[in-house]
Amino acid sequence: MRDFSRSLPMSLLRAREAVMRQFRPSLRRHGLTEQQWRILRALSAVEAIEVTELARTAFLLGPSLSRILRDLEARQLIERRTAKVDLRRGVVSISQKGLKLIELIAPTSEFIYAEITRRYGVQRLAELQAMLAALESSLAALEVTDIAPSEDT
Repeated sequence: MRDFSRSLPMSLLRAREAVMRQFRPSLRRHGLTEQQWRILRALSAVEAIEVTELARTAFLLGPSLSRILRDLEARQLIERRTAKVDLRRGVVSISQKGLKLIELIAPTSEFIYAEITRRYGVQRLAELQAMLAALESSLAALEVTDIAPSEDT
């Protein structure tokens, strides 16, 4: 078994932490968690989205998403309603107040991205993003049972 610190999941977690460490102070100044920001950013890219699709888009589990949506709704940053076609489904959209908050945070966020790009390099960052996208797509259809050794081998 490979060294724990050199495992792919740990390497990815360390890299994610290094990136998020740059953004957290700005989010905290605006009273947001990383997950809340992720939801607002996802909502800012669409007119409205079903809650189950939002969970997939933002990589959040249902119970966590429910709590986050409740908090964001209480702050009037999002709006919730039921889907017209299926009253059991919830639809979420970002509110005007939520859009204004994104506009407020965006310059700092872009500054941080620019600093990351300056330090890491435009080309290397583009290559990294392409490699991560390729890794994700190559593993998308792979099931754990497809790669696990059988008991007979």
